[in-house]
Amino acid sequence: MTNADTIFETNTVSPETLAQLGEGLIAYVKPIKSEDVPGLFPQAPNIAPGLKLFALHAADGTPIMLTDSRESAVANAWSHELQAVSVH
Repeated sequence: MTNADTIFETNTVSPETLAQLGEGLIAYVKPIKSEDVPGLFPQAPNIAPGLKLFALHAADGTPIMLTDSRESAVANAWSHELQAVSVH
């Protein structure tokens, strides 16, 4: 194990500590339904129901952007020097 390796016991990591892991380095792409948009992006215009969209979130869960393609979300992460990971 190197100094860069960190091991956490899952029952000892607080939600706050978990949210800070990867902060400023990692973003995640999550598929969402258009019905979920108002809760994540209140400023977004009305979107027709039944659409599959993709949200890019900061490591702490803060929504960054909304798009209709996974590729666009990943490209946006890269443009902000973030490593994108997928969440299902």
